[in-house]
Amino acid sequence: MTKSQQSSSAKGPLVGLRIVEMAAIGPVPFTAMMLSDMGAEVIRVDRLSQKGSGHRSNVLYRGRKSIALDLKNKQGVETAQRLIDQADVVLEGFRPGVMERLGLAPEVCLRRNPKLIFGRMTGWGQTGPLSQAAGHDINYISIGGALGAMGYADRPPAPPLNLVGDFGGGAMYLLAGILAALVERNNSGQGQVIDTAMTDGTASLLSPVFGLMAMGLWSTDRFANRLDGGAYFYGSYECKDGQYISIGSLEPQFYKLLLEKANIEDSDFDDQQDQTGWQRKREKLAELFRSKTRQEWCEIMEGTDVCFAPVLNLKEAPNHPHNVSRKTFVANEGVVQPAPAPRFSRTPGEIQGGTALVGEHTAEVLTDWGFSEKEMTDLSASGAI
Repeated sequence: MTKSQQSSSAKGPLVGLRIVEMAAIGPVPFTAMMLSDMGAEVIRVDRLSQKGSGHRSNVLYRGRKSIALDLKNKQGVETAQRLIDQADVVLEGFRPGVMERLGLAPEVCLRRNPKLIFGRMTGWGQTGPLSQAAGHDINYISIGGALGAMGYADRPPAPPLNLVGDFGGGAMYLLAGILAALVERNNSGQGQVIDTAMTDGTASLLSPVFGLMAMGLWSTDRFANRLDGGAYFYGSYECKDGQYISIGSLEPQFYKLLLEKANIEDSDFDDQQDQTGWQRKREKLAELFRSKTRQEWCEIMEGTDVCFAPVLNLKEAPNHPHNVSRKTFVANEGVVQPAPAPRFSRTPGEIQGGTALVGEHTAEVLTDWGFSEKEMTDLSASGAI
């Protein structure tokens, strides 16, 4: 598919953009998925040693084509460079210095392609005493204070999947940086390098909490605050059938409605903000919610201003009536998965295809990006592709 063909068939606000994704794990492919869902043409550069591996059901890798290169082969690196020369954006998630050692340093790529947006994704950042250390989401959200603020007070902090570091503090900040750099490029005509660190992004996500702490409205104790489960009116409760519901009745009017819907007339609940009674009232609420099934509570509270929802598992979520109505989940090539988000009124995005196996589109991509038959024959003979 040529660039013009891709632009005419794809949908979304980023149609016409060309992205080169250096294969990585976690936040880089998530950012690439988002860009693809928004219409960009994304080419994933996989390692030749992985050829034949991969899973069609890996939603994280949907919507782009794969080319397999040997980046230890000079011609393989030159091939990657030629792709980057034609790209609007390159995404990489190696440890600091790896792209430089490959000969694909930002300054090299920007000298050849001055309008290039060079998006770099690491856990610790390109600089700093930990920059060369291995790590994972749980480590990155630890040093910014996020993990230490989560979970129950009487047990170790529980990791919130890898949503906060990898995808919240990492992928979404890389995406925001790329989109901002593309807007700036419209004015300057120049590209730039984006240093995205999950530690930085996680710290940024905590900005509201740091503000509350400065105002004396947040404690460093876990399970002791309004939004960390400490407040009895903001949390999850077990029901009679072993299922769970969640309530978030923070505002006085919503809290009043909670008491009405739950038929609570106990005067102990009159003072919502008296923290000395939070634990006692939580125990009373827990006993009350165990008196009915999840479905019974849904019939009483769902859709009201109590701020209520059933706690669904991953298999239940796609079938909730609200999600069904909004088509929040879709089936693509037989795999149920979240639909592209957010939604655009004039240029809606879409899933551009399934998940490519490693190296599946090498010949197709090289042809579309201007390589001749002879060049591809030579690259194959050298072991670069």
